[in-house]
This record gives sequence, structure tokens and C-alpha cells, in this order.
Amino acid sequence: MSAPDEIRSVELDTPEVAAARAKARRGRSIGLAVALAGFSVIFYVLTIIKMGPGLFDRAL
Repeated sequence: MSAPDEIRSVELDTPEVAAARAKARRGRSIGLAVALAGFSVIFYVLTIIKMGPGLFDRAL
């Protein structure tokens, strides 16, 4: 029994391909981080708006 051709012909990534993949992965990670931070800021701002101006008039 021999392995299929796809398994036999596994090629290692060249340094250029590995660098390109790492750059793409880094870009996606930064994009997700920015999206998550923006989403958090939107929730924070909407929560303050929903509580209204009376939030800052209360006694501590």
C-alpha cells in the first residue's frame, strides 16, 4: 500500500512563502484587534448615552 501522491509530495515552505503567510496572519490579527476595540468603544459609549446625563449628577 502506497501513500497518495498528495502526501508523498509534501513540499516545505520557502522562507519567502513563510514570511508572506506570517505577514498576512499579522495583518488579520491587527484587523481583528482594531475591530474588537472599536466594538468595545461603541458599547461603552452607547451604555453612557443610554444612562443619560443624570449619571454624572448623582451623589457619590
